[in-house]
Amino acid sequence: MTQGDPDIKKYCELMEEIKLRINVVEFFISGKGHALYEPPTLESTTLQLRKILELIAFGSLVANRDAYSEVYAKVSKSWNAGDLLRELEEINPDFYPVPVIQVSSKPPGLFMEHRKREPVDYLTKNDFREVYGRCGVMAHAANPYGKGIDYGYFKRQLPVWRKQIVNLLNGHEIHLLNDPGMYTIHMSVHGYDRVHWYKFEPSTEPKS
Repeated sequence: MTQGDPDIKKYCELMEEIKLRINVVEFFISGKGHALYEPPTLESTTLQLRKILELIAFGSLVANRDAYSEVYAKVSKSWNAGDLLRELEEINPDFYPVPVIQVSSKPPGLFMEHRKREPVDYLTKNDFREVYGRCGVMAHAANPYGKGIDYGYFKRQLPVWRKQIVNLLNGHEIHLLNDPGMYTIHMSVHGYDRVHWYKFEPSTEPKS
């Protein structure tokens, strides 16, 4: 990890904010805190999850103010998950974090290596679309002539979504816009709770 890269530092600041919001989610779903009664407690929790998803989505653009502002302006009126991801992919196809875990290295000379997580274990882009949309439902009052809000569903799913997000971000690879390198992000390292990052540059050696 180096200290002189302001772009990845901005990204890590977003990750620190996500960690704080994850703590709020855990506070509510664990029963340690509440918003007086169950419906507003669940609504408050889904609001935090939705904000977390937005921080994940915009993270790779944080170093480019023009690109960030362009996408934000396009999706800010509707905040449709499909529109948001489509706009982000057009600007940075590698915007979504790639979750990895550290395992003992088999090749000689390497202590540890990264292995990609299985898709069932973390929040995929398809999961992102679904969770973002479902959390958006909780932002509005229920239609008294409709089916109403199934609070029991959200009570069951919130711990699942939280775990998927944690697995996505605990250790992940990210490509920032207009940066040829790849960064590995660790939300905490060996008991040190601050976000850590490591940069890997593309090889400049000529191919044989």
